[in-house]
Amino acid sequence: MMDFKEEKKVFSSFLKGRGLKHTAQREEILKAFLSEERHFTAEDLYLLLKEKKPAIGFATVYRTLKLLCEANLASEVYLEGSRVRYEHKYRHEMHEHIVCVNCGKTIELKVPEMESLTKKIEKKYKFKLTEHRLKLFGKCEECRRDKNEE
Repeated sequence: MMDFKEEKKVFSSFLKGRGLKHTAQREEILKAFLSEERHFTAEDLYLLLKEKKPAIGFATVYRTLKLLCEANLASEVYLEGSRVRYEHKYRHEMHEHIVCVNCGKTIELKVPEMESLTKKIEKKYKFKLTEHRLKLFGKCEECRRDKNEE
């Protein structure tokens, strides 16, 4: 199991800076979030936690995910429809997403050229980019095969 001491320290410091308490429920949500290496909704995380910690409500999970985003530990990802998904941000490399418009399958990919492109954009427009999002949409191999498409 990975050691999440650094992430816990970042979150604790963030909460303290905001005058918020580092509660046992927030700690459980943080641990569950850090243990998942996939894109998931607030509801997915809530259902995962509900089995072990039934006292944690959906609203608490949702609000804590928002706090994790504000603390730069998580990112909101808009992949399919209007359902927001969350993924790790802290200590994770920038990456792009390919999303199947049929089944929602999502693949993370690293595009080395993006770093040089963002640096050129920063220089040209005198911006300091804090993040970028590139999503490519199409149909995965399985969905194309199911519909006999090339």
